[in-house]
Amino acid sequence: MESTTFFYFLTASILLTLAPGPDNLYLLTKSLSSGAKSGVILSAGLVSGIIFHTFLVMIGVAAIIQNSSFAMTLLKIFGAAYLLFLAFKSFQAGRRGEKISIKKTDSQSAIFELYRRGVLMNVLNPKVLLFFLAFLPQFINLSSESASLQIIFLGITFAVQAFLIFSALAIFAGKVRNLILKKKNLGQIFSYVEAAVLTLIAVSLIFL
Repeated sequence: MESTTFFYFLTASILLTLAPGPDNLYLLTKSLSSGAKSGVILSAGLVSGIIFHTFLVMIGVAAIIQNSSFAMTLLKIFGAAYLLFLAFKSFQAGRRGEKISIKKTDSQSAIFELYRRGVLMNVLNPKVLLFFLAFLPQFINLSSESASLQIIFLGITFAVQAFLIFSALAIFAGKVRNLILKKKNLGQIFSYVEAAVLTLIAVSLIFL
């Protein structure tokens, strides 16, 4: 791969990652409600989903799913159902009046749960799959013997830069959170906001 092609790919990837979207919105919301550590863990889960989609593009499964209306519909239903489940949990937390806790993600189970949430949010989103199916091949020579390796390389590159940017957003939101941590009922407010964001993402997954 030529250096100029890689530069164009990296530039486009950074701009796309910085563009406002559901991942960024939920990441900021989660980091504000649970802290920078939660945001970074969630980021790791989201970019792991990117690696998964890249692998599907490489082996051709992504193209098969794209051409199957049943598979696409099924993936949308599962993705939306999972997001609505998370929204319901956040809404319940708000109704219980759970307070923001600095040690919220200290346990191994909490860390794994948050990481898994990021993975599933990305893996069950067919829009991400279709994006990489359309985006990655533009920067490689599909007739080359190393096309598969190039796809993996670009997918990993995209994931790395996304993790760095997402983590930076999480740390920024975490610092803002620390400034307003003592505000009364803030935990409830963020739980409701998180539920609303997840619901909007689920609706957009089905209808947009």
